[in-house]
Amino acid sequence: MSTPEPPSLRQLILIALALSLGAAVSLGITRFAYGLLLPVMRDDLDWSYTLAGAMNTANAGGYLLGALATPWLMRRFGAVPVFLVGSVLASVFMAASGFFIDAWPLLLQRLLAGVASAFVFVAGGLLAARMGAHAPAHAGLLLGLYYGGTGWGITASALGVPALLHAARDVQHGWAWAWWGMALLCLLATVVLVWPARALRQSERAAPTSATSAAEAPRIGPTIRRMLPALIGYTLFGVGYIGYMTFVIALLREQGVSAGAITWFYALLGLAVVASARIWAGLLNRARGGGALAFLNALLGVATILPALTGAWPVVLASGLLFGAVFLSLVASTTAFVRHNLPQSLWPAGISAFTILFAFGQIAGPTVVGWIADGPGGLARGLVYSAAALWLGALFAWRQRPLAAPA
Repeated sequence: MSTPEPPSLRQLILIALALSLGAAVSLGITRFAYGLLLPVMRDDLDWSYTLAGAMNTANAGGYLLGALATPWLMRRFGAVPVFLVGSVLASVFMAASGFFIDAWPLLLQRLLAGVASAFVFVAGGLLAARMGAHAPAHAGLLLGLYYGGTGWGITASALGVPALLHAARDVQHGWAWAWWGMALLCLLATVVLVWPARALRQSERAAPTSATSAAEAPRIGPTIRRMLPALIGYTLFGVGYIGYMTFVIALLREQGVSAGAITWFYALLGLAVVASARIWAGLLNRARGGGALAFLNALLGVATILPALTGAWPVVLASGLLFGAVFLSLVASTTAFVRHNLPQSLWPAGISAFTILFAFGQIAGPTVVGWIADGPGGLARGLVYSAAALWLGALFAWRQRPLAAPA
């Protein structure tokens, strides 16, 4: 039987672009659409900022549970089924959030959506890393295209949520229609994801098992200990970035920014995420230690603190563009670090280690920032806290040295 020809770079780029809709579903819509709905839901349901932040803390807690389960699920069923089933479940739980007004059921739906989004995001990251093995010189671009898909979800949320809220403005709890509309968009994206999933299934079957074998298992523990500076830096990224994405829209509303300007702000932030695939591809290919993670964390801290210092529109818009151009490439930098430093059999374990600690950071971030925002200084002081966490993460990541070359 002849060996199938490896896919061309053009085919890989098309697959990565289609695969990126998984990132759009798992983060761009399932997680970040909530930032647009938070002010409306908070006003309608009389929430404190602490409770509003707890909604994304629940989502991050679910993401942690999903990240813990995903390696086992991929060993048992393969990355492609986990990826597709996770996308379907994320869509269902998004829709379910429109059927409740009490805090506890909404917290549960956010948690379950977080579990499903982890299935999609982690499995999709592994599939994108495997694509990079077919074209090592372009691996950074392929990773960036996948993670940059989050930007399509953010932009779709920025345009879709305000339109749905306006259409349902005379309906009690009209924000529920936005949940349902975004859930439908997730389901449509899931239909498109069937094509890249089929294209990647054959290569997954032909490739060596993605699971860590019994003989290799003892190697991952010492390796992860050597990755601690990068892991801590990424945890602090989780703490810092989620505060911005949860509360920046609420802060802009407090500063008197118009609804139309907020839509443009969030839509352009999303498009900057998409563009980041090209901006940082070279850095992801070159940086074998923690340099990329440190540099991008530091830039993200600058973007985060700007709206806390001034409400001047050019500065606020620059903050959104810089934030969008950096934060998903920072996620991609950890997958690139794993790909550069670990053998392929350990990629799932390495990616999962970063994902789990990232989830811990996300759990802490929204509630703590919300608690700070309920006190003196409000949301602006909360974003100062987020920026400080990002800069501390940069210092840790800067200490990460490359590991031994993959076996």
